[in-house]
Amino acid sequence: MANSSTFPSFTMFIAVFVALLCLMIPQPAQAITRHYEFNITMQNVTRLCHTKSIVTVNGKFPGPRIVTREGDRLLIKVTNHVPNNITIHWHGVRQLRNGWADGPAYITQCPIQTGQTYVYNYTIIGQRGTLWWHAHISWLRSTLYGPLIILPKKNVTYPFLKPFKEVPIIFGEWFNADPEDIISQALQTGGGPNVSDAYTINGLPGLLYNCSAKDTFKLKVKPGKTYLLRMINAALNDELFFSVANHTLTVVEADALYVKPFETETVLITPGQTTNVLLKTKSEYPGATFLMSARPYVTGQGTFDNSTVAGILEYELPMLHSTKSMNKLPLFKPILPPLNDTSFATNFSTRLRSLANSQFPANVPRNVDRHYFFTVGLGTNPCDKNKTCQGPNGTKFAASINNVSFVQPTTALLQSHFFGQSKGVYSPYFPVNPLNWFNYTGNPPNNTMVNNGTKVLVLPFNTSVELIMQDTSILGAESHPLHLHGFNFFVVGQGFGNFDPNKDPAKFNLIDPVERNTIGVPSGGWVAIRFLADNPGVWFMHCHLDVHTSWGLKMAWLVLDGKLPNQKLVPPPSDLPQC
Repeated sequence: MANSSTFPSFTMFIAVFVALLCLMIPQPAQAITRHYEFNITMQNVTRLCHTKSIVTVNGKFPGPRIVTREGDRLLIKVTNHVPNNITIHWHGVRQLRNGWADGPAYITQCPIQTGQTYVYNYTIIGQRGTLWWHAHISWLRSTLYGPLIILPKKNVTYPFLKPFKEVPIIFGEWFNADPEDIISQALQTGGGPNVSDAYTINGLPGLLYNCSAKDTFKLKVKPGKTYLLRMINAALNDELFFSVANHTLTVVEADALYVKPFETETVLITPGQTTNVLLKTKSEYPGATFLMSARPYVTGQGTFDNSTVAGILEYELPMLHSTKSMNKLPLFKPILPPLNDTSFATNFSTRLRSLANSQFPANVPRNVDRHYFFTVGLGTNPCDKNKTCQGPNGTKFAASINNVSFVQPTTALLQSHFFGQSKGVYSPYFPVNPLNWFNYTGNPPNNTMVNNGTKVLVLPFNTSVELIMQDTSILGAESHPLHLHGFNFFVVGQGFGNFDPNKDPAKFNLIDPVERNTIGVPSGGWVAIRFLADNPGVWFMHCHLDVHTSWGLKMAWLVLDGKLPNQKLVPPPSDLPQC
């Protein structure tokens, strides 16, 4: 029989051995809390030989990059040091049961006033890919925006070739004037706002603009490598075509959701959308440089910024070449589609499909609880008494959904809902169909006036929704990029002309439709989406052309609490701003 005094030492040996063994076994990746500080400050910035003071985060334009992993918690302390009211929206983050961190002003929160601080506190649940953040009040997102990059959990790979390097490509618009003055003037006069003076890539207009050669984004690459371009359209009012001369792009992700890879020469990206593409460089040094260019896709009848932003794709020099020889290299330019190439836009959008595999299933709602039909488009409001307005026939431009032009409340919808104080703030009776039928894409009706109101559409928890969004020809057919907060949705169908409820649903794709948070309603056509209302709260839906949002092309969904504790909206944080 063993001496009992040797027992503890043997037990200790076993314990140490097991502990060492555990250290050798890969442990599941632990989610962490990441802290960021956003100080909203004014900063002098010069573009196009024009210096002005702009609203920035931490003095940067574009703003700082947020990098996190799926499962991580983010605590982002935002302190407002500028005269403007501020909110920040984390575009595409689902904010499950936590609308308090979503950010649209007067929808989920009152703005952060001058001298105030608010901590956005949220966790990334079941998402990975490229998203972005931006101001969500008036037109301040013209300078307040930046990338939000969500990496997969540790030791989880991409479902495509691992890139050699990842590069954010953010498209924006530069205004020599103050965008706040531009939209303020437009709303007063009732006319269309002045357009931007340039498009930008990562804040730089590029060499095709006057006085801008030094402000050109350069992407330096090595031969025979694969680069992941994380593209974001932060432009205020323009959908954009993008192409790299003499290079093919492989689309692998849209709105932070993996898609079946496909090759294309040109990408179409609407404001609000993100698209990840793989760029494979040439196997050997090409002895040339290449422009990366973007210009608008235009469907409306108003004025627009008809210019082109360009960056440079530059191969690193082999050791034998001198820097001098670099300046003599031929420069290739891409051929972009015509400005109004709706055929290309349609073909591109229909090529986007979900992976729809066991790891990344496409959980399209098969049984629909509620069917809704929304018309989206422009309209008019009467001019103020004793004034002449610059809109059609002396009116003011307006925009609406089901002929309701959204009136911004003076207190946040989510707060008034949570505290049972909605009376006088909003009506729960948003129309589920147009009140007046007409030939939506034919000759428009004589009466173009809209109704004005603050209305929400109420959904019980876990309702499956099918929504048809129909463009109208009132004041001209136009593409509208619609963004839904709080949810991803499946794009199950789209087409031109008027939606036919008897024929079109038979053609819906319920197998592998693309899943997104922002979709362009085709000019003179319709799009069908499905989503599951499994996220309680008040969720904004609006056109991501800021001029249309300013004119009222927006509404909100109110998703009620479910019965279980994990199906209810969490209480608001103690530092939530008050109106």
